[in-house]
Amino acid sequence: MSTQPKPWYTPEEYLVLERDSETKHEYSDGKMFAMAGASEAHVWIVSNLVFRLMGQLRDRPCKVYASDMRVKVSATGLYTYPDLAVVCGEREFEDDRRDTLLNPNVIIEVLSPSTEAYDRGKKFAHYRRIESLAEYLLVAQDTPRVEQFIRQPDGDWLLHEAARMEDTVSLPTIQCELRLAEVYDGVDFAEEEQKV
Repeated sequence: MSTQPKPWYTPEEYLVLERDSETKHEYSDGKMFAMAGASEAHVWIVSNLVFRLMGQLRDRPCKVYASDMRVKVSATGLYTYPDLAVVCGEREFEDDRRDTLLNPNVIIEVLSPSTEAYDRGKKFAHYRRIESLAEYLLVAQDTPRVEQFIRQPDGDWLLHEAARMEDTVSLPTIQCELRLAEVYDGVDFAEEEQKV
């Protein structure tokens, strides 16, 4: 019996293994990639985002999913776990297990040193293929900065950046606002800077 990992998996094999795994894995082009743990700042920021968005979306037909909801980019076959995904209206799932979302309207990634280039580059290239996706936010964890990409009617993406604690980011797709002071509540930037 070989102890070498299998070099290639079908999407069906990936889902069977992933649903029984204690570790989350991203899946792309037949390969599974274990996902790293998160820093304290990362966890705080995600918690603040979930809290703020859920409060604003209360009594509306919207759901906020934190990092345990898998998202599939049907056009490219990528399975991944964004830090946050928001969908308003009817939710579409890959199957009856309802653990793989197909139609997020907003995706938010909190940038980590090990994933920042991927989140900005290849991962965003995948995400842009999701027809329902209208906004993509990149949230820094070492300094106050939120980069917001909004899909335009012609398919291009327009960038807005907020970089001061007193700034507010408006999310027109879901009619919410995020104040940077609230997004970064409890985050110690001096500690984060020491880690770099």
